[in-house]
Amino acid sequence: MKIALLSPIAWRTPPRHYGPWETIVSLLAEGMVGRGMDVTLFATGDSQTSARLDSICPVPYEENREMDAKVWECMHIAHLFEQADEFDIIHNNYDFLPLSYSRLVKTPVVTTIHGFSNPRILPVYQAYNQDNYYISISEADRSPDLDYYANVYHGIDLDLFSFVAEPGDYLLYFGRIHPDKGTYEAIQIARQFGMKLIMAGIIQDESYFQAQVAPYIDNINVIYVGSVGPKRRNELLQKAYALLHPIYFNEPFGLSVVEAMACGTPVIAFNRGSMSEVIKDGVTGYLVSGVDEAVDGLKMIANIDRSACRRWVQERFSKERMVADYLEVYNSILS
Repeated sequence: MKIALLSPIAWRTPPRHYGPWETIVSLLAEGMVGRGMDVTLFATGDSQTSARLDSICPVPYEENREMDAKVWECMHIAHLFEQADEFDIIHNNYDFLPLSYSRLVKTPVVTTIHGFSNPRILPVYQAYNQDNYYISISEADRSPDLDYYANVYHGIDLDLFSFVAEPGDYLLYFGRIHPDKGTYEAIQIARQFGMKLIMAGIIQDESYFQAQVAPYIDNINVIYVGSVGPKRRNELLQKAYALLHPIYFNEPFGLSVVEAMACGTPVIAFNRGSMSEVIKDGVTGYLVSGVDEAVDGLKMIANIDRSACRRWVQERFSKERMVADYLEVYNSILS
């Protein structure tokens, strides 16, 4: 089977630090190669893969602000579709824009919908609903206006996340600094509970950061360490008392939640979007509705068996399971 994997070009595949979609595509590429598939990865020129790398964009546009993102996106996507007949299947992980090319080729196009960045993009998915094979990443993230071929939960490389049986002495916030992610609320939860908070992630909303986050950073009780790479991520996740995920949007999946649990770290999350599918309430963490309930949940964290968190991820969210699920999707479509 000859597979074309289309990755985003905002970041390298795999990313140096931030880049959840690129992370998934990288795991998928390596897993498919390991299964003996003929895989071509369409990504930035500095990407690292055991698959065949084909690129037209030399570096990630987020790392070179002189690049026009739309120009390079256009060339990147066209570069793949101009050679579509060389592949048995195209797997689009680049949101809605590649859909507009899908009727121009005979090769089946699988599109993983990694979440709807804005409800205004839904008309594109609706327009190409009958010409693509849509894959959701959680049941909660499905739109009633679309038809889906399958649901495939994300998987992670468990070898990158070390299990630690004993809880640490700090709370962790790991994600974008943005109102949707509840950075301010994480600070308030930590302050009410009386435990140090470490925050890691890119600043996606600078005004929000300056107004509601920065005033609390004292490098004693509230510490911001910026965006971190895989090694530091593992250290932060495994040594945390709990991960705080006080989201104010319907989370499509939540990679950091799974990564924390893989280290044995339970999660306190606002019960939005996919959280009830990703977290086993009372076993791998607690689903709550606000700051006060989150504080109450932290008081019960001692009841959580950290080894149960690790087992939950091993059983449901491994990269091996994800690769097997996608291979089943490909074979089903082609047959």
